[in-house]
Amino acid sequence: MPRKLSAAEKAARALRRHWQLYAMLIIPAAFIIIFNYMVYPNLRIAFMNYRPARGWNSDWVGFEIFQKVFRDPDFKRAFRNTLVFNIADVILQFPAPIILALVLNELRLRRFKRVSQTIMYLPHFLSSVIVASVAYTLFRPQTGLVNVALMNMGFIETGIPFLTEKWHWVFTYLSINIWQQVGWGSIIYLATITGIDPTLYEAATVDGAGRSRRLWHITLPGIRPTIVLLLIMRLGQLLGSGFERLNAFGNVNVREFQYQLSIYIYEKGLGPAGDFSRAAAVGLFQTLVGLLMVFAADRAAKMLGEDGLL
Repeated sequence: MPRKLSAAEKAARALRRHWQLYAMLIIPAAFIIIFNYMVYPNLRIAFMNYRPARGWNSDWVGFEIFQKVFRDPDFKRAFRNTLVFNIADVILQFPAPIILALVLNELRLRRFKRVSQTIMYLPHFLSSVIVASVAYTLFRPQTGLVNVALMNMGFIETGIPFLTEKWHWVFTYLSINIWQQVGWGSIIYLATITGIDPTLYEAATVDGAGRSRRLWHITLPGIRPTIVLLLIMRLGQLLGSGFERLNAFGNVNVREFQYQLSIYIYEKGLGPAGDFSRAAAVGLFQTLVGLLMVFAADRAAKMLGEDGLL
C-alpha cells in the first residue's frame, strides 16, 4: 500500500511538476504585494497633519482630517456626483454585457460571431484620452460628424451640445462608457454560458421549448451565480471614479457633474495644494465604504439563496 503523502510533499511535487506556472506568478504576485499590501502602513498619514519635510515626525491629529473633509462643500459635491454616476452606471452598464453575451450566444454563423466579438472587444483597449479626443471630434455642436449628419437628415436644426452642456454630457458620458466596456464585460458571461451542460438544451428542445424558453429557463439560471458575483464586486466600487476618464472628458461647462472624488483627491490632495493627509483620508473612506458594500451585498445574496462572494 503506497505511503500517504504529507501536505508539504504534495506541495513540493506540484511545484516540481508545474514550476513554469508558478514562475509566471512571481511578477503579478510581487506587484500586488508591493503596491497593494506594503502601502497599508502608510495609511496612517490620514490621521496625521502630514508634511513631507517632517515625514513620519508630523503631528498626529486623530480624526481631525476626516472632520475637515466631511465639512468641505467640495467633498459633498464630489461625493454626491460619484454616488449618482456609479448608481446610474450599475443600472445602465451592468446589464449591457449580459444582454450582449446572450445575443452573441444565439448567433449561429460562427465567422460572423467571431468578427462581431472582436469588433466589440476593441474599444476596451483604447485609452480614455483617445476615446475622448475622438468623441469631441464626432460630437462638436456645429462641425461634428454626428450633428452634421443629423442636420442634413432634417432631424435637428441646430447642433446638440453633446459634450459641452452638462445634461447632454451626462447622457453622452455614460453611453460612451457602455460602448467602451460592454464587449469586454461580456467575455466572462460567454465563458460561463459555454460551461452549461448542453444536454439541458437538448432535453428542452425535445420537450418542445423554443429559443426564448431555453434562454429563460436554462441560460439565465446557468449564469445567475456569475451575475451575482460580479454585481457584488461592482457594488464594492460604488465610490470609485476614474481620474483619467473624467479628466479627459472634462471641461469648464460640465464642471458641476464632472467634479467627482478622483478629481477632488487630485486637486485637494495631490495637486498644487499638496494636502496628502486629505487625499489619504478620502481614499481610506472610499475603501471602507466599498468594503461595507461588499459585505452588505454578499449578505443580501445569501439571504436570497445565492452562494455570495465571501
